[in-house]
Amino acid sequence: MTITRFAPSPTGYLHIGGLRTALFSWLWAKKNSGKFLLRIEDTDLSRNSEAALQAILEAFDWVGMSYDGEAIYQSKRFDLYKEYIEQLLEAGKAYKCYMSKEELDKLREEQMARGERPRYDGRYRDFDGTPPEGIEPVIRIKAPQEGNIIFKDGVKGEICIAATEVDDFVIARGDGTPTYNFVVAIDDALMGMTDVIRGDDHLYNTPKQIVIYEALGFALPNFYHVAMINNEQGKKLSKRDGATDVMDYKRLGYLPEALLNFLVRLGWSHGDQEIFSVEEMIRLFDPKNINKSSSSYNLDKLLWLNAHYIKNMPNKKLATLLKAYGVEVEGHDKLELLLDATKERGKTLVALAAQINLILNDPAEYEEKDTKKAFKGEAMNYLADFAEMLVGWEKPLHTPPEYHEVLDRFVNENGIGFGKIGQPLRVALLGSMTGSGLDEIMAIIGVEETVHRINKVLKLHTL
Repeated sequence: MTITRFAPSPTGYLHIGGLRTALFSWLWAKKNSGKFLLRIEDTDLSRNSEAALQAILEAFDWVGMSYDGEAIYQSKRFDLYKEYIEQLLEAGKAYKCYMSKEELDKLREEQMARGERPRYDGRYRDFDGTPPEGIEPVIRIKAPQEGNIIFKDGVKGEICIAATEVDDFVIARGDGTPTYNFVVAIDDALMGMTDVIRGDDHLYNTPKQIVIYEALGFALPNFYHVAMINNEQGKKLSKRDGATDVMDYKRLGYLPEALLNFLVRLGWSHGDQEIFSVEEMIRLFDPKNINKSSSSYNLDKLLWLNAHYIKNMPNKKLATLLKAYGVEVEGHDKLELLLDATKERGKTLVALAAQINLILNDPAEYEEKDTKKAFKGEAMNYLADFAEMLVGWEKPLHTPPEYHEVLDRFVNENGIGFGKIGQPLRVALLGSMTGSGLDEIMAIIGVEETVHRINKVLKLHTL
């Protein structure tokens, strides 16, 4: 059975790079009818944040990436890690190192002065003398001293690291707390990981974890190290570029479907296809097809995808989602028309909410530049005459084509271009030149509200 995991640290928000890694792992497990597990790496007790933890769990819930079983917390597994440290000590595969911080600093300075890479020199590897007083020893694992550490990476191919590049690294600190690489290797093995998909910033942790796997007789999983997401200039993604809390994307009005579609295409592709449903992602995804090179974050692409999903979402579902953005339209008698008229202009739910409010709410102010352009010449007379035509129209007005008929007759009877009535009418109805079609707007708000907004402008103009 395929078993994958995502293992965030609750010391900060979950950003999109982490969510992409989680998505790849989740898709691979789902494709193979396997398990996707969530492990919270909270061993750094001083830096853990309950708010960050809740944000991680909330993000998984929002995007619909469910994990199997309960989340596993490393902070509750210290006794287990201690057992394995004792096992390695008893087997002679790990040892206590009494080197003080001052000695270690001095060693590093000497090595750097000689142009060498700083590394522990193994002085306590086979120590059997009397331990120095006042030193709480760290525990170091005995790494191989010759040969190579070789593993096949599903993205980058065969990786070969000389054993001399991996020193006897610390697996437990002086206070007994285990180190990152140790607990990751233990947990991945005990949780039965078959495939570990993670960022390539972990690539050089892998040889250390392999040393731990082999020392304890654990089977190695398949490793896939995914290249980072860069900004459009090819540099590390910053908060300003989009490396922000995943839940900020919800607050900004992005749909989870769009965000997942966007992320799956950052480093993976299937021909020229751009739009993927979750079902298609699961069916088509294979980590062997992840690109070796870094991918580029493109906000325009994300907005394009979000607009696509908004336009193709059923209006009833959209109305429900809009509640979170201060728009209550579920009971509106022109719901379908209202959303159909605004969806094309709303690339995010925030922008869509603004477009809806623009139509439903009487303008509180009028854009000065647009007012100067629209309210000149005979504009006010045209508006007054148009309001009169609406009130006296010989049959009920309900649909956009019916309102368009009124506009056409007004233009023809007055012998004017459409802009002569269109521009001042738009500003009167919305407060600016932006927005949906005039016939749609009037069909949504009705004759009475249309005339009210025209009269409001006429009154203001005569003051």
